[in-house]
Amino acid sequence: MIHSLFLINAAGDIFLEKHWKSVVSRSVCDYFFEAQERASEAENVPPVIPTPHHYLLSVYRHKIFFVAVIQSEVPPLFVIEFLHRVVDTFQDYFGVCSEVIIKDNVVVVYEVLEEMLDNGFPLATESNILKELIKPPTILRTVVNTITGSTNVGDQLPTGQLSVVPWRRTGVKYTNNEAYFDVIEEIDAIIDKSGSTITAEIQGVIDACVKLTGMPDLTLSFMNPRLLDDVSFHPCVRFKRWESERILSFIPPDGNFRLLSYHVSAQNLVAIPVYVKHNISFRDSSSLGRFEITVGPKQTMGKTIEGVMVTSQMPKSVLNMTLTPSQGTHVFDPVTKLLSWDVGKINPQKLPSLKGSVSLQAGTSKPDENPTINLQFKIQQLAISGLKVNRLDMYGEKYKPFKGIKYMTKAGKFQVRT
Repeated sequence: MIHSLFLINAAGDIFLEKHWKSVVSRSVCDYFFEAQERASEAENVPPVIPTPHHYLLSVYRHKIFFVAVIQSEVPPLFVIEFLHRVVDTFQDYFGVCSEVIIKDNVVVVYEVLEEMLDNGFPLATESNILKELIKPPTILRTVVNTITGSTNVGDQLPTGQLSVVPWRRTGVKYTNNEAYFDVIEEIDAIIDKSGSTITAEIQGVIDACVKLTGMPDLTLSFMNPRLLDDVSFHPCVRFKRWESERILSFIPPDGNFRLLSYHVSAQNLVAIPVYVKHNISFRDSSSLGRFEITVGPKQTMGKTIEGVMVTSQMPKSVLNMTLTPSQGTHVFDPVTKLLSWDVGKINPQKLPSLKGSVSLQAGTSKPDENPTINLQFKIQQLAISGLKVNRLDMYGEKYKPFKGIKYMTKAGKFQVRT
């Protein structure tokens, strides 16, 4: 299974390594560095890199590459999913997952990795179990450990490890019982010059934060469960019940967890929430060009689009841009040729626009192709697929919990061609 794990920062330095079976030399990462040089962006490094004696599987999160080294054939998604689980665990333990935080808590990091993999095979990957095995670091615990020489390792085996619900510890008690669910959808789309959709899909997740006393049994039903046909569940969900009744029935883990993730790729189900009107032109004989873009809402059910950010990689022959935004701020970097426009909120009564001229290098022919426009945005209280939670019920406990459900849509890779 997994022989070694290397953590590599954006500068290409290996700042942490962990070996389970046998020590694999750092030189194996040279193949990874070669692939990194060939990739234009960090996200474009291939997730699977074959080498003469090993395979390198990696994920890139929080400006860190998590690179696993394996020697035999293993389902790649199995390893990639495990690496994402490692990142999520670090985030859960330390609040943020960054190079500085990992270096500051290096002892806890090694202890957690030792429990997550046993001889290279996944063992304890549930946050509840890990937190009973290895206590999360606090200032007080760190001081006590420094003085007494003790460690964060727990005194006894986790109670959940031996039960039929290993994701939940026993004897959970809260004064305020609450269950919150976040339906978050990310829309990836490519829009052509005329405004037609070339491709569009939605990646959605339902993240939960459940703090309930005892051993509650929850059921979650949807208004339109037929939308969910390509779904991945947390192990706590009873799959038979979902198949027969389209109802999520589960005993939840304690704390934060991802209940399910889903994918909607049917073109007729994906509504595009924004449109971009553009007029970008370069003249043959002149060293000047015209640049105009306007962003507006579309199919947002009356909800406000906020956090709008427009970026565009301009052609190499562009020297400078003289632009005037109707709202927000814009920056053009003459070295990287990247235009960024921070729009903010879109007011439907007064649509934001960015207009002006483009200066080109003298004597060069006009660019072969127009630049593409990339958009970032988010819409609160809207799931763009139309997914709606119907009701949440609890069985097995007497008290009444506080329940809350929040929706959010945001842009993933949203590209408009001009």
